[in-house]
Amino acid sequence: MSTATKKSTGKKIRLQPLGDRVVIERESSEERTAGGLVLPDSAKDKPARGTVISVGDGKLLEDGTRGKLQVKVGDRVVFSSYAGEAFKVDEQELLLMREDDILAILEG
Repeated sequence: MSTATKKSTGKKIRLQPLGDRVVIERESSEERTAGGLVLPDSAKDKPARGTVISVGDGKLLEDGTRGKLQVKVGDRVVFSSYAGEAFKVDEQELLLMREDDILAILEG
């Protein structure tokens, strides 16, 4: 179990996802095309990659125990383009999604 904390303007926000959910900070999108053209915000694709910043305590199994998550804080992951719920914490856009929506862990 891990929580994301953020300090700003004297307040400390603690974000603890429940169950098999994870909080992900999406990577920034490309500013230019391969040919060097600058892209406006409306033309940028939101990347389906990010970094796990907080994890829940696992999926509740039928026997009452919690299943261990495969991802951990700090993992760089690839996820489905439409996965998760986007929300903001102090101007930082985050995604809350189930671990099942994560497709792979990027290593290296």
